[in-house]
Amino acid sequence: MKKNSAVFKSDVNFKFACNKMLPSIELVYETYGEINADKTNAVLVCHAFSGSHEAAGLTSDGNKTGWWDEIIGPGKAIDTEKYFVVSVNNLGSCYGSSGPKSISKETNEPYGSKFPEVCVLDWVNSQKLLMDELEIGCWEMVAGGSLGGMQALQWAVSYPEKIKRAAIIAATAQTSPQNIALNEVARQIIRKDSSFKNGEYITHNTTPKEGLKTARMLGHITYLSETNIQRRFGRKKQAPGTKVAEEVNFEIENYLQYKGDQFSEFFDANSYILMTKAMDEYNLADQFEGSMSKALERIKSKLLIISFTSDWLFPSWHSRRLQKDCILSDVESSFIELEGSYGHDSFLFASPEYSKILKTFLGS
Repeated sequence: MKKNSAVFKSDVNFKFACNKMLPSIELVYETYGEINADKTNAVLVCHAFSGSHEAAGLTSDGNKTGWWDEIIGPGKAIDTEKYFVVSVNNLGSCYGSSGPKSISKETNEPYGSKFPEVCVLDWVNSQKLLMDELEIGCWEMVAGGSLGGMQALQWAVSYPEKIKRAAIIAATAQTSPQNIALNEVARQIIRKDSSFKNGEYITHNTTPKEGLKTARMLGHITYLSETNIQRRFGRKKQAPGTKVAEEVNFEIENYLQYKGDQFSEFFDANSYILMTKAMDEYNLADQFEGSMSKALERIKSKLLIISFTSDWLFPSWHSRRLQKDCILSDVESSFIELEGSYGHDSFLFASPEYSKILKTFLGS
């Protein structure tokens, strides 16, 4: 599989939905496969909350594969022998695109907590700039899971002439109060870390690792399913000599602490707050005077809406509600609920059924 990494730099003022502005932005992105002569085989994949531009193949550190490697590649659901796949790291994240760790041209210091508040619409607008730079006229498909699915939906609404298909997976058109509540607990855990320093921890040469760790532990629970936790861990005790912390008794405790420790080593606390806030604020209807029908009636592309039985973070009723609204707005859409034992994370893992559905939709 041909794979390239690059940085797109725009020196044109970028205005965020919050009305703040940056004089320039940078987007780190990867591409997989090759663009055809008339540039009609391009697919955009959008990452979830803690994802990055590294969607397929080996990551830059060579230690693991990209977050959607089971879906993207030669002969896979998104076949890189046929399609040119683009994956972008979102504004406000911490994997190289403009974000809180970036240096402000005005102060010559990291933006930190002063980086503009971002939203799903901002990500889509910045991705459109990259699309223009690559001289792609229309996406064959925009696809993503979770927060990435919200971006796919937003693309269909914001740029109806620039997209043929949108795959909206384990996502929603309106974030629920439960999700907002869980995210706020995580944010407070980070803010209460004494090393957070009101978001200016970089200038204080410190990192709120404990807050990040605990926030990630909470978040990780919401990505799993009870069935998966029971099957994988049950009430098994952690073997002596393999504990990440002395107070650990059960394997599930050890696993969550290990995952939290890993996450706190590479993710940025301000990015965590920005990205979860963007998720919380997402309500497509708000962009159209509170009318979901006004939003959806703009869509000209086909929609594929997928949910998973074990997902309790974005349970299937979110997808059913969106499908109902699409039908009422005469949007060409399909909804399917798939079996998936991995909870919300089920969208990351290929199954014969899941892969077949995506491949068929993309080829339709």
